[in-house]
Amino acid sequence: MSSVESHQEQLSQSDPSPSPNSCSSFELIDMDASSLYEPVSPHWFYCKIIDSKETWIPFNSEDSQQLEEAYDNGKDCNGRVVPTDGGRYDVHLGERMRYAVYWDEPASEVRRCTWFYKGDKDNKYVPYSESFSQVLELMVHYQPVAGSDEWGSTPTEQGRPRTVKRGVENISVDIHGGEPLQIDHLVFVVHGIGPACDLRFRSIVQCVNDFRSVSLNLLQTHFKKAHENHQIGRVEFLPVNWHSPLHSTGVDVDLQRITLPSINRLRHFTNNTILDVFFYNSPTYCQTIVDTVASEMNRIYKLFLQRNPDFKGGVSIAGHSLGSLILFDILTNQKDSLGDIDSKKDSPSVFMDQGDTPTLEEDLKKLQLSEFFSIFEKEKVDKEALALCTDKDLQEMGIPLGPRRKILNYVQTRRNSVGINRPSPQSAAGMNMSNIPKESEHCGDTNETGNDEYLDVGIGQVSVKYPRLTYKPEIFFAFGSPIGMFLTVRGLKRIDPNYKFPTCKGFFNIYHPFDPVAYRIEPMVVPGVEFEPMLIPHHKGRKRMHLELREGLTRMSMDLKNNLLGSLRMAWKSFTRAPYPALQASETVDETEAEPESSSEKPSDVNTDENPVAVKEDMPPIHVGMLNGGQRIDYVLQEKPIESFNEYLFALQSHLCYWESEDTVLLVLKEIYQTQGIFLDQPLQ
Repeated sequence: MSSVESHQEQLSQSDPSPSPNSCSSFELIDMDASSLYEPVSPHWFYCKIIDSKETWIPFNSEDSQQLEEAYDNGKDCNGRVVPTDGGRYDVHLGERMRYAVYWDEPASEVRRCTWFYKGDKDNKYVPYSESFSQVLELMVHYQPVAGSDEWGSTPTEQGRPRTVKRGVENISVDIHGGEPLQIDHLVFVVHGIGPACDLRFRSIVQCVNDFRSVSLNLLQTHFKKAHENHQIGRVEFLPVNWHSPLHSTGVDVDLQRITLPSINRLRHFTNNTILDVFFYNSPTYCQTIVDTVASEMNRIYKLFLQRNPDFKGGVSIAGHSLGSLILFDILTNQKDSLGDIDSKKDSPSVFMDQGDTPTLEEDLKKLQLSEFFSIFEKEKVDKEALALCTDKDLQEMGIPLGPRRKILNYVQTRRNSVGINRPSPQSAAGMNMSNIPKESEHCGDTNETGNDEYLDVGIGQVSVKYPRLTYKPEIFFAFGSPIGMFLTVRGLKRIDPNYKFPTCKGFFNIYHPFDPVAYRIEPMVVPGVEFEPMLIPHHKGRKRMHLELREGLTRMSMDLKNNLLGSLRMAWKSFTRAPYPALQASETVDETEAEPESSSEKPSDVNTDENPVAVKEDMPPIHVGMLNGGQRIDYVLQEKPIESFNEYLFALQSHLCYWESEDTVLLVLKEIYQTQGIFLDQPLQ
């Protein structure tokens, strides 16, 4: 063993890695003529800093093979770049570094690994450096000890400071297969408030990685036929980060100067997370946010096409929490054509009634201001003249403040929707938005002058310049979205059923039933009808067992209640019936026949609130407008059994559950692939 020890001493002087003589344990086998040497199979790893610790993660099998092939093609690897992780990262072989392509992220070290060690305080094996592994390969052949695993050691290894393994096949590590090369659809994902997106304080990049991983698994299980027939590849999900650019404007320094020193962590959380909501309602920082989101999506889309020139699929967008509101505002301010909007000046607005243009008298009637028509008639003010009137003019006519604000807001809305031809989700009828700030208050314009760049869409948005997207999104997915609440707070009472996004055909509002931030959209389209949202099927089919049990018990109690009420009713009628023997038989027959009709015609005898499922089955189809192409908009997840025990306990978790929710991901995939004529293997119920 003296020759081995001398090699170890030389290695410890030339390589900074730990010396096996000082801190490692080996099983050495003397080589003889009969032993055959088999080269070790290398696998490529990259290093990530997780919780301030280095963690070495293996590349998937296909990426590792591509890296090895590029390595074998020549010793000079300088300038050689290998795309990995579905094209989201590039590995520079000469530098042994891995760089993110679409977003900012610190570069990570890359290694070609053959030998691994684990110390007494380590729970995973760590690869040795490439130079150290080469010397170990020259010195010894390592025989793995049977029974050793990732988390512990066998009794023979106890007390040893370090365990060494040769080859990745001898350590416990998950190595996934590669991703399909074909990309069918691209989805941009915009985060909500704060830098962290889940309870583990992970970034939007990490959360979208989970969302993408879930989608890859579901494509293999729920689109198996299409996958086997090579009809589908995968859907690419790319994160869009706006929090970092916003807080790099210097606003954090300004806030720090005025922040009190007490409860430091809570105040830091408030400044870094909750204040994002207030930033979005500030004209200055709202402009920064919408510019960042739109420009990032345009930049990433352009770069994606450069790296995937054969891509022919569509693009969709998804937003979580405040991110969904940002996308909603951007979509409502897109032009309906990527060309000149003047080509559609003569087309009727979606907010106009079909048929002839309404008169001023009809407009005032819609606004419930018919009593003021005589004043306009006396002053010879028609619709064209009214469009030129200012608040002072209406005041001089003797019109009170409230009606004046209604009329001016209505005129401004018509100017935006007809004159500029940019529809907004506001119906001209039934609006009472007297407190919405006017465009002139932010941009210096008068009420008589419109501005194509700074658009007041009539829903209380901050007056900023909304950027144009370079593509038309096919579907907009909102997760845990407060859109409905913000529209209501802005003064919007109703979304016109005919309204749809100028450039986006689909809109799905997806939420967990206990999510404290989520609000519905459909009641704003159909305010006079109460109906349940669409229940998202469980990804394994059917409803969750506790929901079925709850509905079964509800139906059973309703049946018992109906039977009991029917029996009491029959007994009461027979007790109070007049004693006419000649008519008794016929009355009994008539009452017996009429009884089912009365029970079916008058379901109000039973408390319908206690049986929403039964009511839902008897309700006619709900028409929720064109915001989602005539389809339903609100979709609710099924809570887990443990969540149903205490809604408040799981409220925060419910708002952050979407990233790893198979049900959410499956709904997204189903709707995306339906646009391509590809459906689930078995429809979920």
